[in-house]
Amino acid sequence: MRSHLLNDATAESYRRSVTEGVERVADKLATTRRPFSGVTPAELAPVVDAVDLDKPLGDTSAALDELESVYLRDAVYFHHPRYLGHLNCPVVIPAVLGEAVLSAVNSSLDTWDQSAGGTLIERKLIDWTTGRIGLGPAADGVFTSGGTQSNLQALLLAREEAKTADLSKLRVFSSECSHFSVQKSATLLGLGRDAVVSIPVDRERRMQSVVLAAELEACRAEGLVPMAVVATAGTTDFGSIDPLPEIAALADEYGAWMHVDAAYGCGLLASLTRRHLLDGIERADSVTVDYHKSFFQPVSSSALLVRDGATLRHATYHADYLNPLRTVAEKIPNQVDKSLQTTRRFDALKLWMTLRVMGADGVGELFDEVCDLAAAGFELLAADPRYDVVVRPQLSTLVYRYVPEAVTSPAEIDRANLYARKALFASGEAVVAGTKVDGRQYLKFTLLNPETTVADIAAVLDLIAGHAEQYLGENLVHAAS
Repeated sequence: MRSHLLNDATAESYRRSVTEGVERVADKLATTRRPFSGVTPAELAPVVDAVDLDKPLGDTSAALDELESVYLRDAVYFHHPRYLGHLNCPVVIPAVLGEAVLSAVNSSLDTWDQSAGGTLIERKLIDWTTGRIGLGPAADGVFTSGGTQSNLQALLLAREEAKTADLSKLRVFSSECSHFSVQKSATLLGLGRDAVVSIPVDRERRMQSVVLAAELEACRAEGLVPMAVVATAGTTDFGSIDPLPEIAALADEYGAWMHVDAAYGCGLLASLTRRHLLDGIERADSVTVDYHKSFFQPVSSSALLVRDGATLRHATYHADYLNPLRTVAEKIPNQVDKSLQTTRRFDALKLWMTLRVMGADGVGELFDEVCDLAAAGFELLAADPRYDVVVRPQLSTLVYRYVPEAVTSPAEIDRANLYARKALFASGEAVVAGTKVDGRQYLKFTLLNPETTVADIAAVLDLIAGHAEQYLGENLVHAAS
């Protein structure tokens, strides 16, 4: 079995195996004609269940053949121009190369004696990102597994900086369109069910700063503590950006930690035309960025950035076997001192390779392209009498619903849209997302692929309308009979 260990004696075997795997995936990418096969759980589960994990195949080629049937054939392919579903991006080749390198070397980014150059590369990228945000010379941060972890750590820091022993008095303010991880984090941090105050949004789905001001004042009047205000720069459903300057001023006035969840909107940091949409983010105490959304990186690649690096001490614990306190005096750069995780992948390498090959402008051009596409898609939807579109996009998300001329029941329209989404997914022709707006069922395009065209959007809209009309027609027939 030692022949399977990656080392100097097996380097050639490693080369052959990885090359064969890459060739299989490359062939699949080159020949995939739909984003999804349409397979159902009932169809695929028996195929996976039939695999006996206690009987190894013993051969890489055989294992790759099997992988075709249990995974590659039916994977959802985000690179396809008609994948328009969730916040999943096609990935850039330099980042995939970085993924291959980091997986093989397998550095762990917790301590210097496990990562060396990896530690310094991550720190360099943190400094680069905080510089793009404008957080100032004392800024710092750490890579995380994703936006949920980043938001959790940000609110942990905010809780500790609030310096209040009675956690029941702490309040967190976020918009009704903020990510669910805000509520989840509050629960995990022991803040209580009522800790998160939901602030209504305006017609553009942006937090209403006037209501925020009133809620902060009410919080103060009730003897409660405004622990944090969470602004969103790119909501999951609408891509809307909260009014960051106004929120920053209110957070400052009421002594609340300002966190900006820019998991989606962080691509604007590299944008050549839209960077101004993030004006005010430089006043944040902490910022979440997901490079694996709008920087076109493979999952996972995310980071939490803070204005004052000293606040990261709230996540610091010292273990004699790992990062003893003496290493601080010795100025040994241990990233575990900043992180909620201990063992941690060298995900920063993917972004490093991307910037060294493409440059930030290259990333920004790609993100600008999808934002331009969303603007064109909005005009298409607005001119189409079959559809109601909710809001003009700030980023690359479009929320809309099919509205048949002859049907007036909102509930029936809801069912038609839900059916159309499911039928489209089952066909494998395209993938779109769904959500609810004011209690009604809507559909969603999340546009993160520069290869998608307006013609693709138009074709998918025709497919959706066809499925919805089929559902409504069948229902009318059944109702008549």
